[in-house]
Amino acid sequence: MTDTVRYDFNDKHAVVTGGAAGIGQACVQRFVNAGARVSIWDRDPQALQVAQALHGAKVHTVQVDVSDEASVAQALASSINYCGHIDMLVNSAGITGPNVTVVDYPLSEWDRVFAINVRGTLLACQAVVPVMKLAGQGHGAGRIVNIASVAGKEGNPNASAYSASKAAVIGLTKSLGKELALTGITVNCITPAAVRTGMFDQMTQQHIDFMLSKIPMNRFGSVDEIANLVMWLSSDACSFSTGAAFDISGGRATY
Repeated sequence: MTDTVRYDFNDKHAVVTGGAAGIGQACVQRFVNAGARVSIWDRDPQALQVAQALHGAKVHTVQVDVSDEASVAQALASSINYCGHIDMLVNSAGITGPNVTVVDYPLSEWDRVFAINVRGTLLACQAVVPVMKLAGQGHGAGRIVNIASVAGKEGNPNASAYSASKAAVIGLTKSLGKELALTGITVNCITPAAVRTGMFDQMTQQHIDFMLSKIPMNRFGSVDEIANLVMWLSSDACSFSTGAAFDISGGRATY
């Protein structure tokens, strides 16, 4: 991968949830390339070992269940010990849930999707924001980027929990962005259309084909394209956008 735009994140520390795979992994690589130190919060111990071997001292890996308050608190303490401040948070951890109709959706699976996609995003923000406030002086004090989805805007059939959870992430982003508007901490989210990652393994082929049919560019996005937008939203160049949802959907989004 070649970075098309160069950012200077020297002396910066980013926390990336779900950073051992998919979009999160691409963001970790871009942060490292730009000089940042990165804490990867992920639940997959094998993927974390691979990330540590690849990046060495440039990253700090923590096995964490983002839906568990105590686990997130331990991850925060570990990351602060690694680097005493946190400048950027990317909430990329997420699951799709099963592809079934609303009427047939298992409540246990609904709760699991919301626990990771929504509660996990909330807990990470609650943990990191106070640290950012302590470090900041109202000028570029912090950057939070939440990974939502175009499904959260439009709703996908047979993916109600995922769609509803990503709509909740958009709403959470807007609320937190307004609450922190005078602190120098910006909070934005992105709403990708389908991006081919390991999450496709959680979906039926019928649903994958449906998602592709809705994209006017007639292709899926790449993790590098998503990471490009995340980097700008994480940089000092993004100084007057907060509480916003940025479309990156190959023309799919209608608003």
